[in-house]
Amino acid sequence: MMNIGNTSTVKPDNTQQDDAKRKADHLEICSNNETFPVESNSSFFDELNFVHNPLPELSFDSIDLTADFLGMKINAPLFISSMTGGSDGGYQVNKDMAWVAQQLGIPVGMGSIKILFRKPEVIHHFQLKEFAPDVPIFANLGAVQLREIPHKKIIETLYRLQVDGIAIHLNPGQELMQPGGDRDFHEVRSSIARFCEASPVPIIVKETGFGIHPRIGEDLLNLGVSYLDVAGAGGANWMRIEGFRNPDSVYSEVNQFDAWGIPTAINLALYTDGEINGDTPVQNNLLSSGGVRSSMDVAKSIALGAHLAGLALPLIREHRLGGRDRVLSYLDMVIQGLRKICLLTGTPTVNALKGAYLVKSLSFTHILEQYRSYP
Repeated sequence: MMNIGNTSTVKPDNTQQDDAKRKADHLEICSNNETFPVESNSSFFDELNFVHNPLPELSFDSIDLTADFLGMKINAPLFISSMTGGSDGGYQVNKDMAWVAQQLGIPVGMGSIKILFRKPEVIHHFQLKEFAPDVPIFANLGAVQLREIPHKKIIETLYRLQVDGIAIHLNPGQELMQPGGDRDFHEVRSSIARFCEASPVPIIVKETGFGIHPRIGEDLLNLGVSYLDVAGAGGANWMRIEGFRNPDSVYSEVNQFDAWGIPTAINLALYTDGEINGDTPVQNNLLSSGGVRSSMDVAKSIALGAHLAGLALPLIREHRLGGRDRVLSYLDMVIQGLRKICLLTGTPTVNALKGAYLVKSLSFTHILEQYRSYP
């Protein structure tokens, strides 16, 4: 456990209601890993290994990484996950990420559109189709806002944004540590159910760094949700991020949640490894994010059954170092690395990679069994 009590803070505004200030704080904290160490726990990808195939009978150039998502063909099984919005810096990040997505032919999620229901005049900052006309774009909104904002108004906004889907994020952990954050999570499930019936676009439900156990995930799929993004532990810890904005008196409370959440690799295996998933099909509904940092993490996510894998925090950091060109280079390296892994496992396509065998450590197997026992 890392005590963050002596680390620099970004103090919140006095009213605790300035969304732009809060989003700017988030961007600064997430992009500056030396000052703000926001990652905790482990994704458990390091507890898995592929079996090397020395006779793959494949050509590197013949590897087919294409997949489909939100009704569109994409060039690789990864996506740029939703990041931040609502501040000048956040708006620019969204636009740059959309540009990168267009260059690579992969999906991109935008920051939270919550601000649009208070300041509709900033909608042009979220209209990303002009930067990424040929790839899937999905909006992003908190589950509590889904309960509070009329669904007709949300749908009208989705049409104006010309998005191909919407991610509804579940973030009670973050909200509890956020000054002025939500404390009432009643009727979130019923709001999701009603929105599934009305939405003109597919719905992704995602966590924000602590995972979605299949007992909850299967229920969401049965409500009509199209995709689950487990967004498990091992990446950015949003309780810790909010801790950097909180007064010093709450640091000890934040520290005790450093190991909170289901590790991403464990979370994926719960859906696809064994009997826990029952009759609910998840092979084309499962997304992986949370501690995904490399082509190896992407490949292991796919082998565990994920349809796509998403990255966010490392892209924020790359953007800080060199803008959109640096992000483009990073993701291109991930894609090329994924091709190499496919060749070395003898898997010519993404679907074939889903069947690749993974050697699991004893620690991975033991912890997986413990989570399977959850009633």
